[in-house]
Parts: sequence; structure tokens; C-alpha cells
Amino acid sequence: MIFGGGTMLRLCYNLRRYSVDLDFWTYRVDKIERFFINLRDSLKIDYDLTDAQNKYYTLLFEIKKAPYPRKLKIEIRKETEARDFQETIAYSPHSNQQILLKSFTLEQIMKNKIGALLDRKEIRDVFDIEFLTRKGVNISANYEELKKIKEIIGGFEKRDYYVTLGSLLADDTREYYKNDNFTYLLGIIDERLSYK
Repeated sequence: MIFGGGTMLRLCYNLRRYSVDLDFWTYRVDKIERFFINLRDSLKIDYDLTDAQNKYYTLLFEIKKAPYPRKLKIEIRKETEARDFQETIAYSPHSNQQILLKSFTLEQIMKNKIGALLDRKEIRDVFDIEFLTRKGVNISANYEELKKIKEIIGGFEKRDYYVTLGSLLADDTREYYKNDNFTYLLGIIDERLSYK
């Protein structure tokens, strides 16, 4: 399995955004039914399994552990498409454990996040794209996609920054985005659009 998404960025690259799900991709779908059953049974040992589904495109699990009030969603996408990944260390400032795992490269995550943003128009995807650009990752979008990204960002309202995004950020980061929105990312996009 390959670790991806916002939680991967947080645990492997110190993204300052909270995420309540774990996203994985599997590139071996030949024995997926057996894998689903084994993982479901393993999760039942230590957690309350509140949902387990083998859907057409994904495996979906939802777990809970007392005394924590929140549920954790685990989504494993079934894909055979080639994607770039590498070995990465995942760590948390709240633990002394580190885990070596396969995760997408930052360039692959950028492609994934752009695709997700264009599809679902979520402000958290823009936050992640800006984070990646600050890490030096090139925005791998064509001219039309860049225009669409700019349009999506322009459509966000004050409530999106204060509540939707703000609820996912630590205080200092929240204040920055309340005041500056995505000016850094928009500057990069405007520069790229000026080249046409």
C-alpha cells in the first residue's frame, strides 16, 4: 500500500492541517477480497469497527477506540495506474515512534491534489497545494487548469477561510489564512498565467 493524502503530508512533511482520515492506494488488486477480509478482521481485534465496505473503487473502513469520541476513516483506493512513490518516515510530535512506509512523492501528491481540487473544489486541497508550492514543488497544471484553480480560489468566501479551513488549522496558521487567504499561491498562479 502507498500512503497519501493530507494525513501523509502531516505525518511525513509537517503539514499544519488536521485531517481525520487515512488515505492509501493499493497497486495490487489481484487478491483484494482476501486483503479486505484480513484487514477487516485485524482491525476488529483492537478497535470498534463501525463500517467496512469493499466498494468498486475503494475499500472503506471506519474505526473507533474508547475513550476517543471521534471515528477514523481509512480509505484504500484500488488503482492499477502507475504512480510515483518512495520510502518515507512518518512521525508525530506526540510520539517517539517513527514508521518507514511507502508514500507518494511530493510531485505525485501535487498531481493528486490538483485533480481532487478540480473535482471537488474543497478549500483544504488549495491549502495543501499552497503547502506543496512552499516546499518547492512545481504546480503541475496546464494553463486552463491554472485558470480554473484561480477561479475556485476566488469563489471562496470569508466563512470558508474562518470556519471550513479554520477548523482544520492551528491558531497561528488559522490567523494567517484569515488575513492573507491564498495570496502566496495566487501570486505563483498569476506569474504562470502571464507566460502565455
